[in-house]
Amino acid sequence: MNFEVLHTDGAARRGCLTTAHGPVATPAFMAVGTAATVKGLTVPQIVASGTEIILGNTYHLMLRPGAERIARLGGLHAFMNWPGPILTDSGGYQVMSLAALRTIDETGVTFTSHLDGARHDLSPERAVEIQDLLDADITMVLDECTPFPVSEAEAAESMRRSMRWAERCKTAFRVRPGYGLFGIVQGGVFPELRRESAAALAEIGFDGYAVGGLAVGEGQEAMLAVLDATVPSLPADRPRYLMGVGKPADLVGAVQRGIDMFDCVLPTRSGRTGQAFTRRGTLNIRNARHQEDARPIDPECACTTCATHSRAYLHHLFRADEMLGPILLTVHNLYYYQALMADLRGAIEAGSLADFAATFASAQAQGDLPPIEGNTL
Repeated sequence: MNFEVLHTDGAARRGCLTTAHGPVATPAFMAVGTAATVKGLTVPQIVASGTEIILGNTYHLMLRPGAERIARLGGLHAFMNWPGPILTDSGGYQVMSLAALRTIDETGVTFTSHLDGARHDLSPERAVEIQDLLDADITMVLDECTPFPVSEAEAAESMRRSMRWAERCKTAFRVRPGYGLFGIVQGGVFPELRRESAAALAEIGFDGYAVGGLAVGEGQEAMLAVLDATVPSLPADRPRYLMGVGKPADLVGAVQRGIDMFDCVLPTRSGRTGQAFTRRGTLNIRNARHQEDARPIDPECACTTCATHSRAYLHHLFRADEMLGPILLTVHNLYYYQALMADLRGAIEAGSLADFAATFASAQAQGDLPPIEGNTL
């Protein structure tokens, strides 16, 4: 797996990650396809949004339909008819969220399936094996996603266990052209632990480095502080991935600090619940003020939803519980995220990222468009 930094602007990088299933322009946002589907969207719709790489999940796919079954059907790319690169999260975050349904020790994780109550063992070696069976271009090490809040002593114990697991994952990983293994930095909100974790992973040596254990309740200020402490310790010639983040302002702030890759459920989950992202912030399409508004969600947006449907129509679809509403809003939200990433790449190339970030923040602060004349609902 090859990564090349093409332009820089301060700490920000514009690069290209080349995988077995094609290149990815960075900074990149990965659409989340947890269970082998970006919820509600077809592959042509995903491609039309500008998405080049998607994310799948080891935990969910090992339970249903099973990694061995997907391998017999040609791997995850063939199974879901996605031609581009795929990164698979190892399941550490999902295991953390199980709480009372799992136990963790040095060997790995034993957990009870949320689907049928069956017990499963997930070791670092098995996590790598599953992702190999899925044919993931980017495999993630199994880690213990440290919850928030937690004491420094607990964060240290958790992080050091994850580092030992990372070394086992590196040993288990099958090296082949175009495929890579990413390590995951842990350590909670404690800068020294984060730097220790980054140093341990760099010594092991990975194809990329993720920052995990954030967006779990610590808030944006703490998250950015963790990045300030962590990113300078990561190898400059490898991609850097901020896991599970986030809101558009989070992406801009993280790119300014040198992050290259992101994933988050927000654009798709928000689309299903009626929230739309725009250049002027978010709006709730269910609100009555939209019911006679003939304008698109965002007049500056070039997505198919904004090109063909009004706020009034989308409002109607959500009020009527029609499945088309969430689909159309998800199309828009994913396009918005990809357009934002393209704008960030362009700003880095032009050396104008600081100006872009300031303009972005100002536009977001304006809020939604005022109601059209005569529409006072």
